[in-house]
Amino acid sequence: MATIEKAHATWIGGKATGKMQLEIAGLASSHLKQAAAAFLLASILGACRWLEISVPPGEVLFQDNFSHSASGWDRYQDATYVADYVDDGYHIRVSQPDTDAWSTPNLEFDNVRIEVDAAKVAGPDDNVYGILCRYQGPEDYYFFMISSDGYAGIGVNKDGRRQLLSGDSMLPSEAVRRGEAPNHLRADCIGYVLALYVNGVQIAEVRAAEWSRGDVGIIAGTYETPGAEIRFDNFSVVQP
Repeated sequence: MATIEKAHATWIGGKATGKMQLEIAGLASSHLKQAAAAFLLASILGACRWLEISVPPGEVLFQDNFSHSASGWDRYQDATYVADYVDDGYHIRVSQPDTDAWSTPNLEFDNVRIEVDAAKVAGPDDNVYGILCRYQGPEDYYFFMISSDGYAGIGVNKDGRRQLLSGDSMLPSEAVRRGEAPNHLRADCIGYVLALYVNGVQIAEVRAAEWSRGDVGIIAGTYETPGAEIRFDNFSVVQP
């Protein structure tokens, strides 16, 4: 701990000497300047906080139709999966069984509504694809997924261990369009509430409190049969 030294003055007839009067005046001026600077900084920070919480509902925080390959998403290719911009969309192809692959734009948000259009391009209907929110890293994130054979669910990947939160397994839903038909997905991450919508229909809602903010993203995966390829388009993040 730092030691705070006290100032000492030589007093003559109940008054400080001229030199000490100047030193005291200098100290007072310095303290006033420090106080003014602190007040200004607090005002600026307060204004920034006010601006952050005043974003109106429905305001678009981020959007991407994947027409420009420099918009910030991961670009990766190896024997396991490919994730890249293709023909004004973004494709994830998974070439190994029981494997997930994902991509993020490397941003950070707290409460958001995330939407994207997605469809199978190739591979088995026994697949999974969807949205990520509050992504912390490869082992920690929430996922909202459907499959091309009509199933849906919400879950968490924490410390590399995956757990469904919406049930013991993904559940069938008539709202999910099968095969190569496109689906419009929406994931709400608002406080402790996580909700999944497919083509305008709410499929599931859960409570979770692992993280309050993080990146967003898209994900695709396989089960026993490899080769699932999913096309994503019209990704958006909106203030709820």
